[in-house]
Amino acid sequence: MDFINRRQFCAAVGATAIASAQQARPRPNIVFVLTDDQGYGDIAVLGNPVIKTPNLDHLHSQSVRFTDFHVSPTCAPTRTSLMTGRHEFKSGVTHTIFERERMSLKSTTIAQVLRSAGYTTGIFGKWHLGDDEPYQPNNRGFEEVFIHGCGGIGQDYPGTCSDAPGNTYFDPTIRHNGTFVRTHGYCTDVFFGQALAWIEQSKDATKPFFAYITPNAPHAPLQCPDEYKRMYKGLGLDENTQNYFGMCTNIDDNVGKLMSRLTDWGIEKNTLFVFMTDNGGTGGVRVFNAGMHGAKGTPYMGGTRVPAFFRWPGVLQPGDRPNLAAHIDMFPTFAEIAGAPLPANVKLDGRSLLPVLKDPATVWPDRFLFTHVGRWDIGKAADAKYDKCRVRTAQYSMVNSKPARNWELYDLKADPGEKENVAAKHPEVVARMEAAYDKWWDEILPLLENENAVPPALAPYKKLYFDQYGGGPGVMAGAPVRPK
Repeated sequence: MDFINRRQFCAAVGATAIASAQQARPRPNIVFVLTDDQGYGDIAVLGNPVIKTPNLDHLHSQSVRFTDFHVSPTCAPTRTSLMTGRHEFKSGVTHTIFERERMSLKSTTIAQVLRSAGYTTGIFGKWHLGDDEPYQPNNRGFEEVFIHGCGGIGQDYPGTCSDAPGNTYFDPTIRHNGTFVRTHGYCTDVFFGQALAWIEQSKDATKPFFAYITPNAPHAPLQCPDEYKRMYKGLGLDENTQNYFGMCTNIDDNVGKLMSRLTDWGIEKNTLFVFMTDNGGTGGVRVFNAGMHGAKGTPYMGGTRVPAFFRWPGVLQPGDRPNLAAHIDMFPTFAEIAGAPLPANVKLDGRSLLPVLKDPATVWPDRFLFTHVGRWDIGKAADAKYDKCRVRTAQYSMVNSKPARNWELYDLKADPGEKENVAAKHPEVVARMEAAYDKWWDEILPLLENENAVPPALAPYKKLYFDQYGGGPGVMAGAPVRPK
């Protein structure tokens, strides 16, 4: 296999592609929808026999679709890699809580790069990369910020990771540009509604926009409006699965509204629309998991493979791409499409997808991708080297699922379901992939800056809430009253 320098590859192959795209039209707006805990198999067109997702099915038909696209096994790590173009551990993110979800302040985000290139930027929904003020998205490149705290609405953990006290999926309290506001409706509808209002305000400006829409659904607790749950009654599904699929269909309806508005506003052809999810499947895997082994929180295919749809009418011709791609590729892709120069200190693990997005015949050199579930006990990073990790190439997936070194090797060309361990048949492949993993592990260990962080007595997000509404820990009298 021919492994080459990523930056040289992007420079050699991508420059012509972006130049021709920009000659044809202005720099596109970018709308990036990232859902929470929705798996590859939770979309009808990808094979699910039960779920109703007509709008995502339509988006699929209009998009370039990566069929071997991977993210991290859990949410905050994925979001870190999307923001930075690097493996999450290099920004200190090894967990979703306990201070280890905080993206290093040394990291440069794609929002910062796009903003420096003249884009206006907004986030709507879930951030989950630090709830104390220096880590908040308004300090990481986003001008418009409409988010909940923690990893989910109403969640609360020891340390800095928390949401507004007593928050729920219906009529949630949301932090909007530094001020907590009362909202009306179901959380997903609220986030998409706010994003649409902001896009409408931004669409006629001289600046292109970057809208990062990140609903917390269909993450647990599994709650949705009754009309969506009713769609799945009488199908032999338990109540949780009914709610989960209902949450996915509610997302689908909101994606449909967004697509329609882009068309109505006449900006559809100058907007790159991307739809992805943040980790492997959860609530729907027992119904359909696209033949994959594993789910969220595992290093197997089912833990990291996600749908990845890219629609840019008139520029990208719809079709499947089997190329091995990942979340670390989004930063360089967006930067190249925007014509945004990278700061000298930015080092990327990813490569721009634009050449292969435009031409399926583009040469796509093989590479190693590294996955580690993380989530080890505090102070045990060095001991967790082999605990739930994976090395990928285009053909092979080499997995270790237990703390001790015991590699499993799967030939994905012959065995996409990871059923037959062929490590004993290919010791040379194991040795080569393990050497790459050892080198990577030595590189990331010094960068785990959050491992010994000392949490504050009161979570900063809660403190901001109490400063605005009064009250304090255990005193909820000052909280806003939600309308019935």
